[in-house]
Amino acid sequence: MATVRKSLTITEAQEQWIKLQIKNGGFANDSEYMRHLIRLDEERNREFLITKAAIQAGYDSGVSPKVRTVDEIMKAAINRRTDKTQGKQNA
Repeated sequence: MATVRKSLTITEAQEQWIKLQIKNGGFANDSEYMRHLIRLDEERNREFLITKAAIQAGYDSGVSPKVRTVDEIMKAAINRRTDKTQGKQNA
């Protein structure tokens, strides 16, 4: 993958934080730490957009013809999650 050189201005406190992360052995250099932060931001935004799309899909689907209590909805969601988790463990 091609790389692009960037210049970045940070505060002295931020510089010290980056150096501490490198000193603690988590990263080899400043660039590695910055790439790590960008990857974290990408992942967080990806999860946010997926959640936002799911909420919009629910909103667009309209009112459900099923009449369920909040407890029933929560129980169904937990069961779906448990089923997915168990399916991964059995695979």
